[in-house]
Amino acid sequence: MSRPVRVDFIADVVCPWCALGSVALEQAITNLHGEIVVQLTYKPFELNPDMPAQGEQATQHMMRKYGRTAEEVASRNAMTIGRGREIGFHFDLEKRTHFYNTFDAHRLLLWATRFGLQRDLKTALFQAYFTQGENPSDHETLARLAADVGLDSTLAREVLATDQYAHEVRELERFNQQLGISSVPAMVLNGHRLVAGSQSPEFYEQLLRQEAAEFFEP
Repeated sequence: MSRPVRVDFIADVVCPWCALGSVALEQAITNLHGEIVVQLTYKPFELNPDMPAQGEQATQHMMRKYGRTAEEVASRNAMTIGRGREIGFHFDLEKRTHFYNTFDAHRLLLWATRFGLQRDLKTALFQAYFTQGENPSDHETLARLAADVGLDSTLAREVLATDQYAHEVRELERFNQQLGISSVPAMVLNGHRLVAGSQSPEFYEQLLRQEAAEFFEP
């Protein structure tokens, strides 16, 4: 009998460690297929909620926000690219030139849950931003990515043109802050176990097995 585990994965679409954690978690879920049923939902977190529409140049942003030198930024980028290569995710951080506001992307991700396509859209957003260097705050880009994963682009544009899901995104962000989550990625299993940081597929497999064993009722 399959054993259910509910996972809330808190992440931002411009966070490289969130992309790494998401890819690793999705691989772990695939490896556990038939053994454990994982109910995965992505929850919103904005790294830069006050980011202007035009965004900020990536290296300058990292230097300003974290007090790093250009050399330190380049070193961390190289480490990120290497981590991605290990699990089959391609970072092209020369194309990823800017950090952008992600509020509308989170609204669209919440809308996509209605159709069971949130996970597909999240994957598409990570690839579009980190591999193709696209702007996840641009409405036409978001509508196209929605269509690429099987969502209705006209409906997506309607959501983006209004304030639909804005209240819900802010409420979820507030709830996560109340849990003490101040950095991402983070994940909450079955509403009680908080796991911080980006981990390996093997780590996630072990964690999911442990959680399933604790909550399994024959």
